[in-house]
Amino acid sequence: MTKNIMIVGVGGQGTLLTSRILGGITLDAGYDVKLSEVHGMAQRGGSVVTFVRYGDKVAEPIVEQGQADVLIAFEKLEALRYAHFLKKDGVLIINDQRIEPITVVTGAAQYPEHIIEDLEKEHTVYQINAMEEAKKLGNAKVFNIIVLGMAAKHMDFSKEAWLTVIAKTVPPKTVEMNQKAFLTSYES
Repeated sequence: MTKNIMIVGVGGQGTLLTSRILGGITLDAGYDVKLSEVHGMAQRGGSVVTFVRYGDKVAEPIVEQGQADVLIAFEKLEALRYAHFLKKDGVLIINDQRIEPITVVTGAAQYPEHIIEDLEKEHTVYQINAMEEAKKLGNAKVFNIIVLGMAAKHMDFSKEAWLTVIAKTVPPKTVEMNQKAFLTSYES
């Protein structure tokens, strides 16, 4: 059986690093893994979408609408934008952060209110203010790993496996901080 994970955010939020960690843990577990990255205007704060599919045999890397087991959203509006990719029994992990797109900044559009509450009406939602938690650790850059820690609680890999793949994937100088960030939400 193939598992489908989607990671969405805006440019610079660490979606690609997170997908490499997910790819690494699934490979280490012996699964066939396919990754696909879709970059919008990432350098300008646009959407970035990454698909991670794993199982005994995975034919293609793209997750179809209504097929994601887990949707990890690093920003609330991105969660709303991609929620239709979730299965009916899928899990939505949302970083409670607001990053206004250029259309909102210029006044051409309004940022929707009550995004998380609206998503909770149709989906199983777990939210975290990962940026706040990352700042408590003294490093705002690890917020994506905090979100991943929350998502990891809804996947079938051991804490030790996660910590090992994080150590193999992040820059050597940042291993301890990233592992600490992961455990902040994984153990809460």
